[in-house]
Amino acid sequence: MVSRVIPVEDFDLVIFGATGDLAHRKILPGLFRRFVAGQIPETSQIIGAARTEQDDNAFRKEAEASIIEFGGVKKGDADLARFLPLLGYVPIDAKGEGGWDELKRRIRDDRVHAFYFSVAPSLFGDIAERLASYKIADEDSR
Repeated sequence: MVSRVIPVEDFDLVIFGATGDLAHRKILPGLFRRFVAGQIPETSQIIGAARTEQDDNAFRKEAEASIIEFGGVKKGDADLARFLPLLGYVPIDAKGEGGWDELKRRIRDDRVHAFYFSVAPSLFGDIAERLASYKIADEDSR
């Protein structure tokens, strides 16, 4: 069977719950595999959002460790070095106001916007309401 890579437009992806177990074991390694396969343009960005207070570099180190451990990648991998700069991080309060202005600032107008809720279902409504009220998501968002 021949695998086929479906090209995608440049995008901004926000992963809510980006410091959780699902993100580390599955989502980040999976996104890395899609990047290596050529399905994630290098002009896209992936923004982790969670309660943990950290910056972009700390999140990149966390993601690197996860991709090495759960993605079977060796430290120093050239593709991993190209992938990590796509990652950013915003500490966010899903039920409050903290971090939402920063997230809005980072989302680029000329990209497809996608949101992954790797959080408890009880937070879905709160996150969706804030995405709408801060005008981060629109009718074309995914």
